Amino acid sequence: MIWLAILALAGLGFLAAAFLFGLARSGWTLFGAALLFGLTGYAWQGSPGQPASPGAGPEQIAETGELMVQARREFYDPETMPSRYVVSADAFARRGQYEDTANFLRNAVAENPRDDEAWVALGNVLVEHAQGQLSAAALFAYARAEELAGDNPAPGYFVGLAMLRQGEFAQGRRMWAEIVAEAPEDAPWRPVVADRLERLDLLLSGGGMPPVPTPAPAPAPR
Repeated sequence: MIWLAILALAGLGFLAAAFLFGLARSGWTLFGAALLFGLTGYAWQGSPGQPASPGAGPEQIAETGELMVQARREFYDPETMPSRYVVSADAFARRGQYEDTANFLRNAVAENPRDDEAWVALGNVLVEHAQGQLSAAALFAYARAEELAGDNPAPGYFVGLAMLRQGEFAQGRRMWAEIVAEAPEDAPWRPVVADRLERLDLLLSGGGMPPVPTPAPAPAPR
């Protein structure tokens, strides 16, 4: 069972690096090898019963928040600014202050319940606050965004991303594939989603990570 846990952790870590942090394809093999060997070493020698190490530092939190905001803005006109509440919420998201972010976004949808970008942003921050899990509140926010977004696929894209983070690869992949298939050829976000779908397919086909090393057999007792 420990190897199943190792594979799951490696896959989720690799997805985060490839799709959230923009890891270049040239670095996939090296990153995958480092990830697998690190997890393997922990499985053999680690102490999961010990207290957890400190969480992510301020720089990593800021980077995650910035990438979350950038990923959402890829689906919206860069010449059109979000509402004042969303702009303020993004500032808190960049610092990893997700509770404050969610409060600003609740104000945004209360002021304008038809602001689909505010609903998408609220869904994203609720997923992040739940450490990548699709909570009922996040699903509600995405559903409201989808009702209002028209042809904009942002709600479905981020639901698919959350599914990938949860390990639901088939469902997440299906949602992204439908977005690409239904996208107008001139949609500015289409190449972005198509590229990430291609990376995902490469990963799921086994071409994105090195094979799992087989542990050496224990020496026979003398």
